[in-house]
Amino acid sequence: MYDYVIVGGGAAGCALAARLSEDAGNRVLLLEAGPADTDPYIHMPVGFFKMTGGPLTWGYRTAAAAETQGRQIPFAQGRVLGGGGSINAMVYTRGQPSDYDGWERDGCTGWGFRDGVLPYLRRMEDNERLCNEYHGVGGPLGVSDLISVNELTKAFVLAGQEAGMPHNSDFNGAQQEGVGAYQVTQRNGKRCSAAVGYLRDARTRPNLTVRTGCLVSRVVIENGRAIGVEFAPGDDRSNVTIARAEREVIVTAGAIGSPKLLMLSGIGRAEDLERAGVKPVHVLNGVGQNLQDHFDIDIVYELNGAYSLDKYSKKHMMLLAGLEYKLFNKGPVTSNIAEGGAFWYSDSSVPTPDLQFHFLPGAGVEAGVPPVPSGSGCTLNSYFLRPRSRGSVTLHSADPADAPVIDPAYIRDPYDLKVAVDGIRQSREIMSQKALSKYIRSEHFPGANVRTQAEYETYAQQYGRTGYHPVGTCKMGIDELSVVDPQLRVYGIEGLRVADSSVMPRIVSSNTNAPTLMIAEKAADLIRGLVATPAPVVGRLASTSGRVAHEAAVAAV
Repeated sequence: MYDYVIVGGGAAGCALAARLSEDAGNRVLLLEAGPADTDPYIHMPVGFFKMTGGPLTWGYRTAAAAETQGRQIPFAQGRVLGGGGSINAMVYTRGQPSDYDGWERDGCTGWGFRDGVLPYLRRMEDNERLCNEYHGVGGPLGVSDLISVNELTKAFVLAGQEAGMPHNSDFNGAQQEGVGAYQVTQRNGKRCSAAVGYLRDARTRPNLTVRTGCLVSRVVIENGRAIGVEFAPGDDRSNVTIARAEREVIVTAGAIGSPKLLMLSGIGRAEDLERAGVKPVHVLNGVGQNLQDHFDIDIVYELNGAYSLDKYSKKHMMLLAGLEYKLFNKGPVTSNIAEGGAFWYSDSSVPTPDLQFHFLPGAGVEAGVPPVPSGSGCTLNSYFLRPRSRGSVTLHSADPADAPVIDPAYIRDPYDLKVAVDGIRQSREIMSQKALSKYIRSEHFPGANVRTQAEYETYAQQYGRTGYHPVGTCKMGIDELSVVDPQLRVYGIEGLRVADSSVMPRIVSSNTNAPTLMIAEKAADLIRGLVATPAPVVGRLASTSGRVAHEAAVAAV
């Protein structure tokens, strides 16, 4: 018996477990399907290149879609304590104030940027360089400048300025636009995931229990209330255990795992559940809908010398880099690989940046991107920040170990494809500037044969991939597709919340790790009653008639 049972030991789950267990009177259980974060490559920043396709992920692929030429695109989701924060590129960006203000305008009362979000972004942060109205120090999440910046990354920052972008040393400050080196979620040259920053010290508390290797099969619901979860420890799926929650069950399994668990528990669209062999318990049509992700497109250049991180693939160079890291805590091992970035506009009519770029001083890092012949290259990728396409997550079967059907609907809206092509064009323009051209032998990928609009579109469809930022599948809001209210409580089920990236109504204009941690921070205060409950916003689900509609739907099932 616990007070709170948290399902999913990713970024949000680790942060929430740490915050709730600060009160010694709270008995907290955190369940994670994957192993502990003991793999040494997790903690060496450059180890990112081994993470996104390795054993610490769920091994998902998207459903084949015509818009991406029938490909099943690898779709990495962390399956390890710390979740995506243990395997990602550690880029620390948070989005634009207008992202969060838009949430609030759409009915997510209390989630506006200045008063509802920024205090939590500051509270969670321990920034080594910045302390002002946008940044905090002393928080659990280490945020730092890169210790060793590759010379190609410095050239990229200059090239962006030559292309007309201002230099920006803080993408999370007063202005997002511009080009610069990223700040990263590191502390003292090591990755600072939520498992490290939040959970490592918290695990010594006697009121916090953390169990890894536990696959949760369903939320146990009795008389309209979540009273616990059913899970199987280890590989023995016949050994089913129920952990009971006196106060709440909190689902933090991510944009794929959270809707999957709700659906396995009988919460979702009745027809989808029945098709998968799950008996509907509570009809919520938005579960698994509204999936959004950034559609990332790479261009790769071959270099005329050994300037990039690629040279460290040779064993003797790898050894030298390891020694430098061990002895002096600097050098290429401290690199997050995606060292530099930019936020810019697809055209002059856009009020805020709608394109993001990541510069990698290396080639062939991502699956499906061919390495350069000489073995020395660099990569620039881009994506449209606010996609209009909406996808879905649905069950393949009632087996908890079975992968769900993931349809991100990449570039299904023609506007998304248009802006994606704008991103490729701008990437080429940046790479053609004088600061970088002196390093480049040739454009390796896509190459000179891609010039017309049709050729650009075909290239995007053939080689675009996930940006690792899925959100939105348990949408917060007050409309008919909303799954949780602005307090993150699941509509129609008592004692059940969702508190992770899946609750974002719309994707933020940046990487999503920091906003996910912010959601967990705020959820902890909502659960503990430390946030004043805002006045209700009248909407279909927030009103009495909405509740009655839900009850009628359940009765019909």
